[in-house]
Amino acid sequence: KRDIKWGRRASRASSASRFEPRRVDSAHRCCFPAHALRIHNWPFSLATMLRLLSRSPLAAAQARGVPRVFTARLSASREDEGVEQPRVAVGSFLDNFRTFFNRAAEQEKLNDSMLQRLSTCQAVVRFTFNVKMSDGIVRPITGYRAHHSYHRTPVKGGIRFSKDVNLNETMALASLMTFKCAVVDVPFGGAKGSIKVDPRSLTKHDLELITRGYTRELCKKSFMGPGVDVPAPDMGTNAQIMAWIKDTYMSYNPQDVNNIACVTGKPIEQGGVRGREEATGLGVFYSTREFMSYQDDMDRLGLTTGLKDKRIMIQGFGNVGYHAARWFASAGAKVVGVSDIDGAVYNDSGLDVSKLRSYMDENGGLRGFTGGTYSTEGSDLLEGDCDILIPAATENSITIANASRVKAKVIVEAANGPVTPEAESVLEKNGSVILPDILLNAGGVTVSYFEWLKNLAHVRFGRMNTRLTQTTHAALVKGLETKMGGIDNEFKTEFMQEQNELAIIRSGLEDTMINASREVRKIARDADVNLRTAAFMIAIRKIRKVVEQQGDFA
Repeated sequence: KRDIKWGRRASRASSASRFEPRRVDSAHRCCFPAHALRIHNWPFSLATMLRLLSRSPLAAAQARGVPRVFTARLSASREDEGVEQPRVAVGSFLDNFRTFFNRAAEQEKLNDSMLQRLSTCQAVVRFTFNVKMSDGIVRPITGYRAHHSYHRTPVKGGIRFSKDVNLNETMALASLMTFKCAVVDVPFGGAKGSIKVDPRSLTKHDLELITRGYTRELCKKSFMGPGVDVPAPDMGTNAQIMAWIKDTYMSYNPQDVNNIACVTGKPIEQGGVRGREEATGLGVFYSTREFMSYQDDMDRLGLTTGLKDKRIMIQGFGNVGYHAARWFASAGAKVVGVSDIDGAVYNDSGLDVSKLRSYMDENGGLRGFTGGTYSTEGSDLLEGDCDILIPAATENSITIANASRVKAKVIVEAANGPVTPEAESVLEKNGSVILPDILLNAGGVTVSYFEWLKNLAHVRFGRMNTRLTQTTHAALVKGLETKMGGIDNEFKTEFMQEQNELAIIRSGLEDTMINASREVRKIARDADVNLRTAAFMIAIRKIRKVVEQQGDFA
């Protein structure tokens, strides 16, 4: 009985259906809508209640004959400021995810039990907490956290700050994280969190209070911890916000020797790892470079192998878009177009990525940049003339409405869910290939895994062996020079390169992304499916094997 945290019914003044789903069974992490146990005339004793709480919310409700309106709410609800919405909107991110997943599930011939396990979140929490803002007004803040799968723990996923987030989107992103981790062999289950605020309109003080309030709620509900759930940055969040999360968690858990591993994406001084900020964009670069290296694939697309002189356009010039652009430019590609929230800028000769980023940081947007031609219509970039298009902004950027006008032969999904299923069919019919988000933007969670390992080991990468490696290499070079009368200076420089933490992280990320890309390409060719379906098939196989080996604990 003490494990049940009772929420309060919202005011009747707005709607009879407004409730806050804050009942959480802490032991089983099962979340119920606040009204689900308040229906009169149900013959529920306390013992019956506790038996139902030991099951999943959906199974428990169906077992007692709960009306379908409630079982639909338990399996997938869409809530916005406490008002119940239709179950799943047509074309929603969650709908799109399930469509992509089902295509792979059909190929893998999943049984009903495994299908339901992988297609629904195992735990979801929604809560509201009050924050006294800088203007003196106390405002209610809505937060979400979804855990998709506990086949591996802890679960892992970012936290996004946006006024447009909802529970439906959060569940979809948590589901995607599970499969993303499996594809790149990162031993986490999937999770996602979100807070319904516009971070650009908040002061730093208000942002800190909201972040700490959100973390406090997760701690109270046992929804966070180094072995439970490890958040990370996402849209609208950064390293500073992760530092506030870490500090708040440590205040509530001072006895946990590994408490610094409660969150990743932290500043270096707070236990972060070098290379985390660039990780997602760099992972996009590594996988794209690998896919562009196959002659037969490029022949079908009418392109040459490699990245040199390829024309690239990037939608979204935030952290992911900028670092992807920087690495593509360093490989000889031409970034001829970039868009962001205030418009787009073009230069057929190639944009100076570093100057553009500096200008954007100083001026808050792309307007006025003298190194290219500015346009207020940022969405037109998706239809621009280029070889490689990189949607690095938000989901559902390429839909059935604009897919037929996309000219790029290679679409690189740096964002989560930028291409809808209907748009994917149109693009493939027109001869384009899509490098899927489930693989391409997994660089972030890969390096977050490295940071988590660093925090658990309590020592930075390279500290124990960097000097020994350098000494050994120096002795080898000296011996070669003595025997051979000299060696190539370029080889000597590369061989003697310091193996510091950044070099080790980049090496691990490159190895991870290349191996995963090769595996996805092989399955796609063997099963005659597209790359996205192949990636999901690989993830399903790995997850199913883990689940079957673990068995069921009653």
